[in-house]
Amino acid sequence: MSAAPERREEILATAAEVFAAQGYRATTVRRIADEAGMLAGSLYYHFDSKESMLDEILSGFLNDLWARYDSVLAAGLGPRETIEALVTESFREIDRHLAAVAIYQKEARQLQAQPRFAYLAESQVKFEKAWLGTLERGVADRVFRADLDARLTYRFLRDTVWVAASWYRPGGLHSPEEIARQYLSMVLEGITLRG
Repeated sequence: MSAAPERREEILATAAEVFAAQGYRATTVRRIADEAGMLAGSLYYHFDSKESMLDEILSGFLNDLWARYDSVLAAGLGPRETIEALVTESFREIDRHLAAVAIYQKEARQLQAQPRFAYLAESQVKFEKAWLGTLERGVADRVFRADLDARLTYRFLRDTVWVAASWYRPGGLHSPEEIARQYLSMVLEGITLRG
């Protein structure tokens, strides 16, 4: 029986890949089973529904993300260092949970209206509060420019980071930390050569 949890994780990873590629609604239990090399009925030994698989994939990703974000936010760093750490952790999460991030980006808006997935909307509010609050603290501390709209800056930074999931591939030319460093350099320092 010790192989069951391991097999369950393999099935979840397969389901995440299929959901990310095809979309949640277009994915059938049969397709997940085929990709996992098993009969569709055998999936029900591990999961009671396709929705349960999706729930576990998304909640697992968000629980991991928030454990790391909460550590950053509790560290008492300055605003710039907090933004740097949040961006770095975001790229690490893209590396660890690439398929889940893709699913989240494509499906969260529709799913959060369902009671089972209400935590998606709650997480989005918490995410905005963390990032926007850090930017506003940076403006108040005169670390970040006051002439920029904090909410617009937050949206730019959020989208710039998380859209990387559409092109990032684990094990590629750059590590998550190197990509974060490059992004932070562009965002915080700009791309204009200073003379």
